[in-house]
Amino acid sequence: MTDTEVQSAPQPGCRQLFMGFFILGLTGFGGVLPMARHMLVEKRRWLTADQFTELLGLCQFLPGGNIINLSVALGMEFRGLRGALSALLGLILAPTICVVLLGLVYARYQNQPLVEHLFAGMAAAAAGLLLSTGIKMLAPLRGKWLQLALVAVGVMAIAAFRMPMLPVMLVLAPVSIFICARSKF
Repeated sequence: MTDTEVQSAPQPGCRQLFMGFFILGLTGFGGVLPMARHMLVEKRRWLTADQFTELLGLCQFLPGGNIINLSVALGMEFRGLRGALSALLGLILAPTICVVLLGLVYARYQNQPLVEHLFAGMAAAAAGLLLSTGIKMLAPLRGKWLQLALVAVGVMAIAAFRMPMLPVMLVLAPVSIFICARSKF
């Protein structure tokens, strides 16, 4: 299946949306975005790689967490309000329980060196997963040097020059829209 083909799997029902996002929330705790792409594009084929990238781009402009917005948008697209609620509840149920339990453990053992190292290791793993997903999301831009240059400018502005993301996105979004619109003619 190529990135430009329409997904081959039938549209998921509310139960499938709940279970898909429940498993995602349970297994991808703390680093859900890489696993969301894998589940939605590669495993279940509910979206193509291009559709995932476009939907995630839209969700990044909405207030709230990107993956939360993604679950609601996808559920809404496939099954309306019931699908949105199913996907959202599936995504947040397991992590909510885990956060409460981890909070109780951390409150009791926060000064133990083992606990400090454990949390540092989890942060490093989440950063690696995020970097891996970012690289995969660049694949549709292969050979599109102007768009890749915009990505590089955005990363440099935010990561290297520590500029706030909102102003960077407010400048780069219209520029990228203009470039994409011009390149289709």
